[in-house]
Amino acid sequence: MTAKDAVYTHGHHESVLRSHRWRTAENSAAYLLPHLVPGMSLLDVGCGPGTITADLAERVAPGVVTAAEVTAEALGLARAEAERRGTAGIAFAVADVHALDFPDDTFDVVHAHQVLQHVGDPVRALREMRRVCRPGGIVAVRDSDYAAFTWFPEPPGLDEWLALYQKVARANGGEPDAGRRLLSWARAAGFTDITATSSTWCFATPEDREWWGGMWAERILQSDMARQALASGAATEADLHRVSAAWRTWAAAPDGWLSLLHGELVCRA
Repeated sequence: MTAKDAVYTHGHHESVLRSHRWRTAENSAAYLLPHLVPGMSLLDVGCGPGTITADLAERVAPGVVTAAEVTAEALGLARAEAERRGTAGIAFAVADVHALDFPDDTFDVVHAHQVLQHVGDPVRALREMRRVCRPGGIVAVRDSDYAAFTWFPEPPGLDEWLALYQKVARANGGEPDAGRRLLSWARAAGFTDITATSSTWCFATPEDREWWGGMWAERILQSDMARQALASGAATEADLHRVSAAWRTWAAAPDGWLSLLHGELVCRA
């Protein structure tokens, strides 16, 4: 697929947004926070519903954060979050990470969380992020690595979920195991000053299991991924209901535990 052919696997169903709105700068961009100072200009690529964006805006105020999404509809979610919080210092732009409509050397920081796994050409995207970042500035990316997710207990339906997600995401032109590839992509994009790390989300309390497991039990039936899986023949309705039931089984286990690995990079432009 070409850069613009990639399809966003998750879509914007309420169950997806419920997950994405849980994200904060602290739980999703902690590796970047020590590098931020007041007054910086920051581009947040693929800002989603804007919870991380608003947190970052508070960190760099009175600097301006530009929230970017590929469609005006998606960008409206971040705009609504900023209005709900009353967060100032956020500009909004419809932009494709493969061809950002900003001049060279515009931003002190260019950030993307869970974006490169969904794009058609992550190396091209990183080159564009580098182009609009000022010399000596920071390009920061974080992406999950689905093959490295691990859980207990192990209902067979969760193995089906992982295999199905990887199949659908790759058919959409993405790379669900992006976390382990970030360093190689950044090097291919021309970065040489790179700090590579990893971090996890862990869901192990009854409340966390109920939230995460319930979210995916619904998401596998109603999100864009579910429609894509059915339309492509990758899964049947019975398959999706079996996977949904497995998520609820896992969530109900008193010793249930789940860890999601993420790769992270801080690259100096």
